[in-house]
Order: sequence, then structure tokens, then C-alpha cells
Amino acid sequence: MNTTTHVDTIERTVARQRAYFRTGATRPVSVRVKALERLREEMIARETILLDALQADLHKSHFEGYMCEVGLSLDEVGYLIKKIPRWAKPQWKPTPLPQFAAKSYELPEPYGVTLIMSPWNYPCLLSLDPLFGAVAAGNCVVLKPSAYAPNVSHALADLIAAVFPPEWVAVIEGGREQNSALLEQRFDYIFFTGSVDVGKLVMEKASKHLTPVTLELGGKSPVIVDKTANIPLTAKRLAFGKLLNAGQTCVAPDYCLVDRTVKDELVAQLKKQFVRMLGKEPMENPEFVRIINRKHFNRLQGLLEGEHILFGGGHRDDPDGESGWIAPTLVADTLEANSKPMGEEIFGPILPIIPYESLDQAIDFINDREKPLALYLFTKSKRTVEQVMNSCSFGGGCVNDTIIHLATHHMGFGGVGASGMGSYHGKKSFDTFTHYRSIVDKATWMDLPMRYMPYKKVNEKLLRMFLK
Repeated sequence: MNTTTHVDTIERTVARQRAYFRTGATRPVSVRVKALERLREEMIARETILLDALQADLHKSHFEGYMCEVGLSLDEVGYLIKKIPRWAKPQWKPTPLPQFAAKSYELPEPYGVTLIMSPWNYPCLLSLDPLFGAVAAGNCVVLKPSAYAPNVSHALADLIAAVFPPEWVAVIEGGREQNSALLEQRFDYIFFTGSVDVGKLVMEKASKHLTPVTLELGGKSPVIVDKTANIPLTAKRLAFGKLLNAGQTCVAPDYCLVDRTVKDELVAQLKKQFVRMLGKEPMENPEFVRIINRKHFNRLQGLLEGEHILFGGGHRDDPDGESGWIAPTLVADTLEANSKPMGEEIFGPILPIIPYESLDQAIDFINDREKPLALYLFTKSKRTVEQVMNSCSFGGGCVNDTIIHLATHHMGFGGVGASGMGSYHGKKSFDTFTHYRSIVDKATWMDLPMRYMPYKKVNEKLLRMFLK
């Protein structure tokens, strides 16, 4: 298929969705709920297909695929199904006295035709979760999965086609040509998850039509380990966060700032946890996720060239030579941050270990860089928690754990600054894809005269009584 055909197909898809949206077919709450119920049922029926696709693309075990993708998605859509009827109702608000007599409320409405562009690292979860929010809010959706995870992309296309007509939800498969063609279209909302560089391009293209965007990006998410931390438990939870999806997680711990007095103990415990979780030959472990492709595999190897390796550092090609595995690796570093792993977001199972003398040094180190998507603090000190929270800006994070802050319906997940804008999960997903219209419904049985011309001194006195 040539580029012109891609563009024509995408233009027709968007036009059909815009026409369908204008019929009002997606607006009834009962229709949205039933659609998500059908989607949930179809996901359950196709669970093995989705898990097999994740395994084919990323060598992700069924356990990890369910825990981090399919299971989380089922949990999220189940929650939205229960809550949509309440969220979609008018939200009643107080009416200021000068506007007496009136009723005030916010009325939710869908944006219209939305674009969701998802990444390859969690290709199922990061496609479906924003899709749930868009459908829950009453929108039409064009979903663009990543071409780097082709098996999941095909499985999602089949899943969506089994539930929705393409004028409501359509999946556009392909690579850069399709991405470029989609970004030339006029959408009412764009939700993008991916790299900072592509996020900037998405925002630039959206600005042409003043299209609002949510950008879920990344960055170098720091870990701080102070001298009061429970080091064995810290190592266990830090290793979990770093090994999950082989570190190919937007909120993975990217580097570790550790109090110098406990650095050696932390390194020893991390080594122990890596071996305990993956064995002495981690790259032979069938549950260890593969690096997505040769480009990223080579990039990660390049980050380790010439570095002081504390543990790991090995790699293994997969049988077809398309990618491979990088061993869990600890790299010695300093606050001067001259190492190659500190020059970019790692997105792999490599963890620089940087000792600090004082907490202020660690905080300054973080604040000298772009605002990260996540921050993880390990400490028993409430004062340390307060100091870090009052000093560092980041999307979200954990105290004495990693990753798990995103696995909840009750708090939004998103970035700040260079790590993104906007948030989703739970009601935040509904809100993201919803425009709230502020409505004042004014009574006709009375009319306060003070606002009308000609202005009078007595009305000015009354006005000042109300507005002060």
C-alpha cells in the first residue's frame, strides 16, 4: 500500500467517525456501558491470544503479561463500567447569590473524534486503558498501536473489530507513514504515549488545529536510598521495578542515588536479588523479557562500553538475531554524571549507582535535570519524605516501593514538564476525554435589575455588597 492510499484510508476513517459522532450514537450512557461490557467479555475470551501475542513480541511470560497488561486492563474497564452512569450525570454546583434565582451545573460532553497513539513496551495495557476512558466519555476513537509490537497490534485490531463498528472505534496498523498521516488529520483530542522527541512532534502537529493533547512521556526516574532505609527490602523492591519488562517501562527506576554509608550493602543486596529472581544465568531464564528490537539492543550495549560494571554487563542474541537479552547490570557512577547511561533514558535492565554525601546533594542532582515521570524514595525518616516531597517535582511515585503507584483507579497517572502533561486512570480517564460545560439555568419568574443600564448609585451600593 503506498503513502497516498494510507492517507486516503485514514481520511475516510476520520470522516466516517466524525459523521457517526454527529448522529449522537455514542452519547447514551447505556450504549457506552454495554460497549465496554462487550469489550471486557471479548478480552476475557481472547485472553490467551493477547498473552501469546505479548510473548511473541517481547518474550513476556503469561504471568507478567496478565499481571501488568491484560489483568490490569480488565480491572480498569470493570471499574469504569460501574462508575460511568454517575460520572456522566450533570455535576451540580453552588450558585452565587448575585445570580439568584438559578441552578448551576457542569454538563459532561465527549470531545468527538479522538486519536490514541500507543507504544510498544506495554502494547496491550497502554492501548486499552486510554481507549476505555475515551469510550466511557462517549467519543469515537482511532487507535494506532505500535508497529514494533506487530503481534499485539494484530490481536488488538481483531479484538476491536469484534466489538465496535469502525465508524465508532477503528484500529490503524502500520509504522511511521501511518503515524505521519494520522497527525495531519484534525482530531478533537489526541492521547499519546511514547518518547519525549515524538511527543514534541505530536504537540506541534496538534497546535495546527488547537487540538488538546495528553502526553504520557518518560525521562530518567530517580531512586533515593537514605541511610535509614531497610536495605534488603529496598533491594528487593528496587530489583522488581528494574527487572519488570526488562526495564522497558516508562516509570522504571532509571538511576539510584544512595547514601554513601549504605552503598556497598545496597549493591550486595541488589546482586543477591537479581540472582534470586532470575538465577545465575538470567538471559537463559524463560521469564526474562527480551529487548524489543536490534536497534534498542545495540543501544543498550553501547551504553555499557567503557563503563565501570559492578555486576552483570553480559548480553545474548536471540536465535533469529533480531534482538536479544541484556543481563541485569549495575554501573558505578558519580554525582558528576559523566557516564553514558546517565546521558539518556536507559529503558533497559541497567542501573547506575551514584553515592551521595548529603540528601541536599541528591535533591540538587535531581533538580538540575528535567522533571521525571516518577521518583522513588526509600527511607524510614518522615523528615526525609517531607524534604524530598517539598523539593522535587515529578509525575508520581512511591515511598519504599517502585512502580505500583500507577496500578490504582483512585489516583491519576501522568507526567509534569518534560515527562508529559495530563493524566488518566479511573475517573481521570473519563475526565481526560470529557469537556465539562459550565451551565447556569436562570429562572424567569424574577429578574434583579441592578446589572442593567442605565447604572444607578443605589444599584452600585448593592453591587458592592455582593462583590467584595
